Amino acid sequence: MEDHVTDRIYLDHAASSPLRPEARAAMEEGFAVWANPSSPHAEGRKARAALEDARARIKAALGWEGEVILTSGASEAAALALGKAKGGARIVSSVEHDAVRDAAPIAEQVPVRPDGRIDMDALQEALEREAPVVAIQQVNSETGVVQEMAAIAGMVRDAGGRLLADCSQGAAKMPLPPCDMAIVSAHKFGGPIGVGALLVRDFALLEPTGGQERGYRRGTENLPGALGMAVALEAAKRPYLDPAILAPLGELKERVVAAGLPWIPDMLAETSPYILPLAMPGMSASAQVMRFDMAGIALSQGSACSSGTLKTSRVFEAMGFDPDIAERIIRVSFGWSTTRADVERFCETWCELAGVGA
Repeated sequence: MEDHVTDRIYLDHAASSPLRPEARAAMEEGFAVWANPSSPHAEGRKARAALEDARARIKAALGWEGEVILTSGASEAAALALGKAKGGARIVSSVEHDAVRDAAPIAEQVPVRPDGRIDMDALQEALEREAPVVAIQQVNSETGVVQEMAAIAGMVRDAGGRLLADCSQGAAKMPLPPCDMAIVSAHKFGGPIGVGALLVRDFALLEPTGGQERGYRRGTENLPGALGMAVALEAAKRPYLDPAILAPLGELKERVVAAGLPWIPDMLAETSPYILPLAMPGMSASAQVMRFDMAGIALSQGSACSSGTLKTSRVFEAMGFDPDIAERIIRVSFGWSTTRADVERFCETWCELAGVGA
């Protein structure tokens, strides 16, 4: 195999996407406004004005008509929503991100079907609680499965509950779903690491804790991060990537199927085009990640928050996947900087490693 180590390709955008040049420039401007936005003096007022401008641009870019609470990222947003949302029982799906599960450790877990979507009958049963708060990931970070958010939102509303949509993998790539609260993470779409937001339909849904952001979080706001997030959202266009960039995956699928191997997306419900789970015969996911890294291609074996372990993905386990297949699934994810040449080289390298010919 040709050595491409000095010409690397990054295909782990679901973990973190490279910072967009526009976002970097906006952050550099933000660093020149150093004052605390809560300070009453002229410097503080200037910082506050810049922060509120960034907040308004974030709302406009996302098409959100409610409130925006700026956070340090998705994990803080999840903890804030599930910890402070008014309502009764907490309900999550069995395939939620670890940050959501950790924010509601005693939440009731609703199972998913083998295709990765929520078992609606089980959800209906779970909704027979007092004004529950339900957390569902719009796009699963490991499988790419897109949940039926409109139907889920209707069920939760009819039950008198509140829906928290984890849009970490969907924001900027698809419209926000109908929900009461939503989680957004800037570095998933080319914004800076360390900034995100909890979108809230109405502040009355949360119990305030005191501090910044209208009293809903502690800590001084990250103005450069907020500006970078706003500009990254504005730079994102739909479709997020030209479909032609991902076209080589069609030929890869033909080769995989012709070789009698499983094409994982065909085993799932509707999936995001930006996340591809793929199983290789005779090689563990961790071994594949190392082999691809040696070939100059960065990808992962699942969520970045759990990929440091050698355990089989709990997401695929919850879906009832054959363990022999599940332990060989890698995650390839695409983003704003992905080129068709990147995708073509990945496909060629995968076929070489798997021993699948043209």
